[in-house]
This record gives sequence, structure tokens and C-alpha cells, in this order.
Amino acid sequence: MSFDSILFYLLAIVLVVAAFRVITATSPVTGVLHLILAFFTASMMWMLIQAEFLALALVIVYVGAVMVLFLFVVMMLDMRLEGLKSGMKVYLPLGLTIGGIMVAEMAFVVLRAWGDAAPLQLPADDVDNTLVLGTAMYTHFAYAVQIGGLILLVGMIAAIALTMRARTDYKRTHPNRQVRVKAADRVRVVQMAAVVEQPPAAPESEGAEK
Repeated sequence: MSFDSILFYLLAIVLVVAAFRVITATSPVTGVLHLILAFFTASMMWMLIQAEFLALALVIVYVGAVMVLFLFVVMMLDMRLEGLKSGMKVYLPLGLTIGGIMVAEMAFVVLRAWGDAAPLQLPADDVDNTLVLGTAMYTHFAYAVQIGGLILLVGMIAAIALTMRARTDYKRTHPNRQVRVKAADRVRVVQMAAVVEQPPAAPESEGAEK
């Protein structure tokens, strides 16, 4: 067994353990940290098959930005574990059913393709992974990329719509009213009589009073 094979199995074990701890950790911070470990381990596995662009993108985008943001949000929020565990028993059968279906589908695909899989062919040294990936995405899979972008856009709009509430502690701006505003509606000239302040009278001395 070669060194690459030993390293692959070690990374695979770490990835499976980290993914298992993500869904079984009692603390949200612990779950996020194990998810960061899972992403980092997956990027190292991509590095083994010389997919440098995907490995670096996973580390920079997910581990370096998204997951760190999730970690700060989870640490800043005052999350009550009692509230998170209250509905766990209700949704546990549905979650186990969906998880079992996903595992069965992935196992079916992997087992069907296991026997027909050709040996891994490493790319040549002069092959640009970024160019090959971009060419494949925007030529052969352009329609799928557009659908994925549309799904992400819908998810972003839905998240914004769900977080918007009827709040009264701030003012809402109306651009259509701001465009139609006139100077007379904002500024009013008022004429007032000039007021001249008189200097205060000097107090009389004690000798003058006597």
C-alpha cells in the first residue's frame, strides 16, 4: 500500500468522525468546529487527487469565511440548549427517515459505479485545473450552473423575507417620496423681529446702599 493510500484512509476516518460529531455534538460551537475540521479534511483529500483549485476554494471560501462567520454568530447568540432539544423527539423519526433515504441513495450509486470505475488518471503537469473547471461549468453544465445560481438567489431572498419584521424603532426610507420632494416642503423662511439683549445692570455696592 502506497503512502497516498494510507493518507487517504486516515483523512477519510477523520472526515467521517468529524461529520458524525457535527450531528451529535451537544454544543453548537463544538458542532461548528467539527464542521470546519470536516471541510478542511475534505480539501486535503481533493489535494491528493491534484484538484488544487477546489481544495483552496473550499479552505478559503468555506473554512476561512463562511464557517468562521457561523462560529462568531453562534458564539454571540445566546442559544438555549433546552429550546433546541424540546422538539427533537417530535422530528427525530422524520429526520432518521430522510437520513436513511439519503444514505441508501448514495450507497446505491456508489455500489453501482464501484465495479465500472476506471483507474484514477492523474492530470498532466501542464493542465490548468481552473481553466478546465471553468470550461466545463460554462459550456457543458451552463444550464445547471444557472439553476444553482437561481436557487441560491431564491434562498437569499427567502432568508431576508423571513428575518424582516414589523419594527418601529427605526425609520423607513421611501425613495419615490424623496424624489418628488420640493424645496418648499423641506425649508420654510420665517421672519422674526430682531431681539437685542440688554446688558445686565451692575449690582449696587454696599457703601451706596448705606
